[in-house]
Amino acid sequence: MKKPIFCALWLAWLAFAAPCLGQMATSKAAKDPAPYGRPFGGVPDGRDATIYQVNMRGFSKEGNFRAVTARLDSIKALGANVVYLMPIFPIGQLRAVDSPFAVQNYTAVNPEFGTLNDLRALVAAAHARGLAVMLDWVSNHTSFDHAWITQHPDWYVHDAAGRIVNPIPDWKDIAQLNWARPEVHAAMIGALRYWVLAANIDGYRFDYADGPTQEFFAEALANLRALPGRKLLLLAEGDKKKHYLQAGFDLCYDFGFMNVMKGEIFARNKSVRLLDSVNTANYRNAPPNARMMRYTSNHDINAWDGTPQQLFGGERGMMAAFVVAAYMRAVPMIYNGQEVGYAERVPFMGPRRPINWTPSPALTREYKQLLRFRNGSPAVRNGALASYSTDDVCAFTKTAGQEQVLVLANLRNAAVNYPVPASVGSAGWRNAFDGRPTDLTRLTLQPYQYLILKK
Repeated sequence: MKKPIFCALWLAWLAFAAPCLGQMATSKAAKDPAPYGRPFGGVPDGRDATIYQVNMRGFSKEGNFRAVTARLDSIKALGANVVYLMPIFPIGQLRAVDSPFAVQNYTAVNPEFGTLNDLRALVAAAHARGLAVMLDWVSNHTSFDHAWITQHPDWYVHDAAGRIVNPIPDWKDIAQLNWARPEVHAAMIGALRYWVLAANIDGYRFDYADGPTQEFFAEALANLRALPGRKLLLLAEGDKKKHYLQAGFDLCYDFGFMNVMKGEIFARNKSVRLLDSVNTANYRNAPPNARMMRYTSNHDINAWDGTPQQLFGGERGMMAAFVVAAYMRAVPMIYNGQEVGYAERVPFMGPRRPINWTPSPALTREYKQLLRFRNGSPAVRNGALASYSTDDVCAFTKTAGQEQVLVLANLRNAAVNYPVPASVGSAGWRNAFDGRPTDLTRLTLQPYQYLILKK
């Protein structure tokens, strides 16, 4: 009884105190830069987002902002409405492992990618095409040669011997910030405000959001939300879903979905019904507009685990998995190169390996078709979900008003008979893409086949 009451009081207090929190943090942090450009009016609601992740180091041979700008028409044509850029900041040189997640300066551009004006040009070009732009924000830690190390050593966590703590031994280049220090909150909020104002960006993806405290996120998000004339999209990467959604994030990474899909259903042939448990757990007591973000690839999965083709039984399995990720109850994200079926890994550190953008035009058309229908369907994006899955087939309806969509995805590399439940009905369904009637009386789904139907 106490926990729900506390959360309600906490959220009510935040709504009352947001302007004050913004003034407090701004007064302690660096002065805001002069605003550049006009706030973008096309930032989607979190639940209506379709996110495209850009790893600039692999995106092109040039590996810079200008090369991303040159492909914005392709990103728009794919069906994305949000471009998410991996960290753009200078990388630390001390103990360096070439990771963009070791930030040396939160208010500077990594010259590897270009200049502030190049970033501004990218953002302006994206806005002109109706695309919002999110930056990747690494708030939990800095590099060991960040200026704060010498200027404010008390802003970091120290071990018993007085050494600054490295929070993740496998990543020897990062230093743990001390989130008990209000000065750290203020400095980080000042830096977050900087890019919204100086580059006119539209939101952030917070890397390793499990690190900073809930108090920091409550303060930071309230401050950002109070910026006049701005609508920002905020995405948390981490495991503490309730923590993030209560703090005010629009979106949260769905690690559970990816782990179950690739690790249990595809790798171990476990029951597809496990996905129903993931949905139930993720949305229990969540705000109505909150959404999980799902994907079949991202920079970490691609670099350390493999490509979608490797993880999901080839191209057809990859597409069946993507349909479930994009349509079931979530916001989809596509990792650059995935949409052309590029079957090689795209590393974000170490030797550069630029994407070959020409492998499979047919696959690109398939992604476009799937995203076009999703973007135009209130039922798929935000309708009520009813699951009819079996051990082998992920089956569900999405319903909003008079629109009802039925999705059937065989997640096995074998033909499967699917008995359509009487409550769904075998008549009256049409292919969502071409409008042709589809008889479901005796339905056999071929290996990794999916159907998207509409009444």
